[in-house]
Amino acid sequence: MDISNHTRVNEFIITGFPSLQNIRVPLLVLVSIMYTLSLMGNVAIVFITRYEPSLHTPMYFFLGNFSFLEICFTSVTVPTMLVDLMRKKNIVSFNNCLAQIYFFHGLGGVECLLLAAMAYDRYVAIRSPLRYNTIMNSTVYIQLAAWCWIIGLILPLIPVILISQLNYCGSNVVDHFFCDILPLLRLVCNRTQLNEMLSFFICSFILVGSFTITIISYVAIIITVLGIPSSAGCKKAFSTFASHLTVVGIFYGTMMFIYVRPTRNLSFNMDQLVAVFYCLVTPVLNPVIYSLRNKDVKTALKKVIFAKRETSMAKCSMEG
Repeated sequence: MDISNHTRVNEFIITGFPSLQNIRVPLLVLVSIMYTLSLMGNVAIVFITRYEPSLHTPMYFFLGNFSFLEICFTSVTVPTMLVDLMRKKNIVSFNNCLAQIYFFHGLGGVECLLLAAMAYDRYVAIRSPLRYNTIMNSTVYIQLAAWCWIIGLILPLIPVILISQLNYCGSNVVDHFFCDILPLLRLVCNRTQLNEMLSFFICSFILVGSFTITIISYVAIIITVLGIPSSAGCKKAFSTFASHLTVVGIFYGTMMFIYVRPTRNLSFNMDQLVAVFYCLVTPVLNPVIYSLRNKDVKTALKKVIFAKRETSMAKCSMEG
């Protein structure tokens, strides 16, 4: 193709879910409910881990970070998904599309690294409970969380900058429900091998690296738990991380299917279906599995609710 015929693309059209237009209203309601539940659950966890003194521990510090991350992560893609369902034509500017790609991959990378940090924290807590506070002191867990954010947000900069310099062949229709690297590269006139290899390398580095750390930590936890002589203690230890593996499996499995698979020739309709899981389903499950099933968090929530109720009743009695 003659490079001189390239046109400057200033905006992209997001196709969304064209095959689901007949049921877009029920889907719009369902996605809105799930997004609202995700926001409410994660906001509650951020609030309770921040303001309840009994939860000022490394475990809940990471959970607070993770819930704040989920709020940001879902807000990058789900509002676009809602617009796709409300309109037949969702137009996004070139710069906004690149920004969405950056924040999606940056926050996704932070999530992978935080999952690994949380798994390591649980390993230390179960493997060395007497030395836990010494090993995971405030300096260590704050720096660990900070590096998760720094590394996750820096690595996507290079591929996004390279994508911004590419030439597009006139077509500006993105076959997805949000802007992502692979659908965008399909519109490029230049050779995209470098961009694809770089994207594959960075995604593999973060996903495979953090997944390996997470699995090693959980395997070590299982080995440690199996050595606990008390069946009650064994059951309690298993309950702290067994359900976590469900979310970890869904998140890493769907992410690797999209970004680390050896072939990219599968249908983008399948990619969209898989993307819904890590963009919407897991953020709804995370507050329930990671925190709201936790006894300490439920106790703290009840404490806050009853405290507010007593304050309101006292205020009403004074006014009366």
